[in-house]
Amino acid sequence: MQNEKFEIVAKTFQGLEGVLAEEIAALGGSDIVEGRRMVSFQGDKALLYKANLACRTALRILKPILHFEASNPDEVYNTLRNYDWEQLMSVSTTFSIDSVVFSDEFRHSKFVTYRMKDAIVDFFNERYGKRPSVRLTNADIQFNLHINNTSCTLSLDSSGESLHKRGYRVAQTEAPINEVLAAGLIMLTGWRGECSLIDPMCGSGTFLIEAALIATNTYPGIFRQHFAFERWADFDADLLEEIYNDDSNEREFKHKIYGSDISVKATAIAARNIKSAGVGQYIELNTQPIQSYEAAPAEKGILITNPPYGERIGSSDMEALYEAIGNRLKHVFKGYTAWVLGYKQEHFDKIGLKPSAKIPTLNGALECEFRKYEIFEGTYAAHKRATATEPPKPRPMRSKDKPRKEDRKPFAKRGEHFDRENNEAKKSFGRDRKTFDRNSDTKRFERKGKYGNESNNRTDNTKHTPYEKRQTPAGDIPTAKKTTAGSRTRARKKEQ
Repeated sequence: MQNEKFEIVAKTFQGLEGVLAEEIAALGGSDIVEGRRMVSFQGDKALLYKANLACRTALRILKPILHFEASNPDEVYNTLRNYDWEQLMSVSTTFSIDSVVFSDEFRHSKFVTYRMKDAIVDFFNERYGKRPSVRLTNADIQFNLHINNTSCTLSLDSSGESLHKRGYRVAQTEAPINEVLAAGLIMLTGWRGECSLIDPMCGSGTFLIEAALIATNTYPGIFRQHFAFERWADFDADLLEEIYNDDSNEREFKHKIYGSDISVKATAIAARNIKSAGVGQYIELNTQPIQSYEAAPAEKGILITNPPYGERIGSSDMEALYEAIGNRLKHVFKGYTAWVLGYKQEHFDKIGLKPSAKIPTLNGALECEFRKYEIFEGTYAAHKRATATEPPKPRPMRSKDKPRKEDRKPFAKRGEHFDRENNEAKKSFGRDRKTFDRNSDTKRFERKGKYGNESNNRTDNTKHTPYEKRQTPAGDIPTAKKTTAGSRTRARKKEQ
């Protein structure tokens, strides 16, 4: 049944899962779940075809057909040996297998691939005495076997070649950025064609072309000549034709995309790719270094670029190049939001601007960062106040903000308490306290001594020095315990 829903999995780069999930939701997918470098969802055959045509950030679209558990390659073979392969292929069908393994139980992904191939071959040999052939490229059926620990998923690959191979690239410079990554980075900025976009180091023009496709909402898959699902037994050619020719989703782009590069060869290659993609009317291309920019091509916009890292390609002076990028951003592109994809921290430091966002991503095997710079006039604090959508939070009182001494509430003195209602200090006692007369012969208190109450009321005129000791019978004094070595030592010296 054409409208029957089934599980679909879209593969992507790390960090683009959220953008891909948004794309799938916009296409009509349901039960969307983000995973590691993948997004799973529910959809029908039409959505499977449309996802291959429309998803900008998907590398492959898979259709899972079997979930099972296995702890070694032999268990994988036994499970797949008993699967009914005739519902998918015949003896004359060519096939290929792509295995992805994340498990300590399976040490070699190629060995898993061999065991799956053996299971398919043995299935047909036992029934017909013949076997289907393996073809590494352009096979009739392409399988994907994904193993995570002991969980195994067998899927049909509906895409064939990776979806980053759009079909519009006719030439390329050295180390061009992947088309899926380029589209994903543009979409991460939030740009959908609301203003102009510029790439001052455009290379072969990938950012420019992907931006034009996003701005006009043109499906990136329309340039492809073939998808793997077109060789499936249940392929519906009329349905694909209907989806392919539906341009109702496309929109008008009222702004401009600007690109430039210091290399004449690079801009010539970019011009060929732009013409092949059919987006030349939206892109203005020039040959010039970023250092030569004296004015921004548009009053406001977004700047996105992927400068050299000094790994595969680079400049003679990388630090000077990144200093020039920062200088041009500060003096030419005020009012813009700039996004720079870079690899080394020391290069970012040379830009000399504080990023407002850092997004980790992989560009090939390199762990890169995609950094956002808000270019504005004046101080950062003033810019934040001008662009704030919520009132600022009250800051804590500092010492210089506290009331002056004469404005503070009066302190209560000794013998007084502070009356908050009348805002004044009052005496704490109903009568005046009598002061102690140190010259009086009679002291009006008794001291509780160590061995009982002792009266200190003296009526005689005898004066005692502070160091005069009381004479007490020895029998009335309990013997003190000598608890320390020091006390025992002092006692022996006294006896001697």
